[in-house]
Amino acid sequence: MPVIDCRGLACPEPVVVTKQALDELKEGEMIVIVDNASSCNNVERFAQSQGCPVEIKQEGQDFHLRIQKIQSEDKGKVAKPNEKTKRVVVYINSHLLGCGDEVLGSFLMKSFLKTLLDLDTKPSRLILVNSGVQLAAENSKALESLQSLSEKGVEIVCCGTCIDFYELKGKMKTGVVSNMYDIIQSMVEADRVIKP
Repeated sequence: MPVIDCRGLACPEPVVVTKQALDELKEGEMIVIVDNASSCNNVERFAQSQGCPVEIKQEGQDFHLRIQKIQSEDKGKVAKPNEKTKRVVVYINSHLLGCGDEVLGSFLMKSFLKTLLDLDTKPSRLILVNSGVQLAAENSKALESLQSLSEKGVEIVCCGTCIDFYELKGKMKTGVVSNMYDIIQSMVEADRVIKP
């Protein structure tokens, strides 16, 4: 059984290395070792998105992910959203909307997110990077709208590196922590990407 050691690798390398190993593995199991919870979550989510069951064991500081690749003709269909549904991704890279006055920018962003709730067609995913991750943290004026969007099926994805940079670990109130590989892949696969 292949053992892939991703300890010491920065985001998104553990996911990239896991993808390469999964591509080479025709069928069977492999183990991926990472040394932090964020990498563990990212690799687990990626493997599951590929239709692979994952078992996790923590040994000290390390996480051992046993990933099972099952050869199946339907594997691709399981991993992807409904093909008939247009995949719209909203990419937000700031806690403000537009340039200029911060108070106005904050108000406009809150209004933008609240308006998304009123649309008949909602985005499939909302990506938060850079200071945009602050929108999903405690004390955010836009938090209620993001939580409502999440309850309505919009996947809220937050850049893990950005959460670390702004020292928001433990303060995030909605969304999942993700990585650059996952973010770029979802933008490439989207039918439309909106950047307010």
